[in-house]
Amino acid sequence: MADMTFNTTAGQTIDRELLIAYLNTGEASTPVWSPFGKRVTDSSMEYDWQEDSSKDILGTTRTTMKKPIITQSFDPCELDAGDAALVKLWNLAVKDQDAAALANQDVLIVHFYAGTAKTAVFAERYDGTMVKPASLGGEGGGFVGMPFDVTLGGTRTTGTAAVGSNGAVTFTADSAA
Repeated sequence: MADMTFNTTAGQTIDRELLIAYLNTGEASTPVWSPFGKRVTDSSMEYDWQEDSSKDILGTTRTTMKKPIITQSFDPCELDAGDAALVKLWNLAVKDQDAAALANQDVLIVHFYAGTAKTAVFAERYDGTMVKPASLGGEGGGFVGMPFDVTLGGTRTTGTAAVGSNGAVTFTADSAA
């Protein structure tokens, strides 16, 4: 795949709203991409490259890295009947306590700032992602929250995403070389 460029104005920083994580609330063959964290105010993907440095007998330092383990926390995250991703997670975690399903979710990360704006932006699909609710509750007089942690996993498939006129996100995988 050729290097991509940012589709934003040069000299202007990129809005955080252009990096969105989606949970598949449909089926694997007919995904429905629902955004994570509608009410979250600050969330970043953390990249753990598992680096290792050592010095050989000649005094040369050598460093290695592995492919990253990518994690992200969504907190606070108040429950909302209109949030399909949270409704699905609540059913899996609270109602069913289905740990196996929670550890095997289909997630799409869309980089709306890279590629052709809204029609062919860079996206990464992870088909074996762990989504782990951390707690359920909140302060009296407040709202019921269910913050959760995500560890991207499974097979990483790169491609492009597009947003239709109805707001639906579609993912197209890169073709094999």
